[in-house]
Amino acid sequence: MSDEIAENGTANGDVPEIELIIKASTIDGRRKGACLFCQEYFMDLYLLAELKTISLKVTTVDMQKPPPDFRTNFEATHPPILIDNGLAILENEKIERHIMKSVPGGHNLFVQDKEVASLIENLYSKLKLVLVRKDEQKSAALRAHLGRIDALLERRETRFLTGDTMCCFDCELMPRLQHIRVAGKYFVDFEIPTSFRALWRYMYHMYQLDAFTQSCPADQDIINHYKLQQLSAKGLGLSPTLTRQEKETNTDSALKMKKHEELETPTFTTSIPIDVNDLNNTE
Repeated sequence: MSDEIAENGTANGDVPEIELIIKASTIDGRRKGACLFCQEYFMDLYLLAELKTISLKVTTVDMQKPPPDFRTNFEATHPPILIDNGLAILENEKIERHIMKSVPGGHNLFVQDKEVASLIENLYSKLKLVLVRKDEQKSAALRAHLGRIDALLERRETRFLTGDTMCCFDCELMPRLQHIRVAGKYFVDFEIPTSFRALWRYMYHMYQLDAFTQSCPADQDIINHYKLQQLSAKGLGLSPTLTRQEKETNTDSALKMKKHEELETPTFTTSIPIDVNDLNNTE
C-alpha cells in the first residue's frame, strides 16, 4: 500500500499479525508522521510485539497522495487504521477497545487509574491554546498542568505513571510531552521547567525505550504538523476572498517550505537538560 517502516515480533505464524496503518510525514510522504493517535497505538502494539503476543507490521500512508488501493478500501478515512485478520478497525475509540479486548495481551496495558486519567486528559488542549494564543497566561496554564504531573510522579516514585511497567497512559502521555517539547519550543519558546525533576526522570526513561524511539516522529514533522494547522486555520490558499495571485503565492510559499524541509536531515530531540546521573541517584 505504502512504505512499511517497522516490523516487530515473530513471523512464523505462531502469533497473529496486526497491521497498523499510520499517517506518513507531511514533508517526505514516507517516514512517520506526527499524528498523536498513530504514535499512541504504535507504542501500545510495539509493547505487545516485544512480549511476542503479536507480530506487528506498521505501514505509512501519504494522505496528501493516498495510493489507489487505500482509497478503494478506506475511502476518505484517515489513519490510524488497525487491521486484524482481515478486519479493519477505523475509529480511534474502536481501535483502543479492540487492542484492549481482542489483541492478545492487550488487556494488560489498560489499567484503571482515575487520577492519572483525569490528569492527562486535557493536557494536549492546553498546548493547542498556547500555540494559538501565544500569550503568557496560556503558557502558565500549561506549565501548571505539567507541574501537577511532575508532582504525581514525585509522590508515587514509580518509573512510569502507574507503576514500574508501562501502560496505556504512558503511550498516551509521552507523545504529547514530545509535541509540547518540540512545538512549544519552536513556536513560542516554551520549555518544560528543569525544576520538574520527576517529570524529566520519567521522560529520560521513556527515551530509553524502543517503543517510543521507534514510533517517534522527527522534530521537523512535529513542527510541520502545526505549521499546516496554522495555515489551514488562516485559510491560506483556500479562502474564496483571496485573489488567484494570492492563492498561488501562498501555495508557492508552502511548497518552498516543504522542499527546504525535505532536504533537512531529520532530528529527534531526546536530550535531558539536567544531569542524568543526578536523576538516577534520586530514584
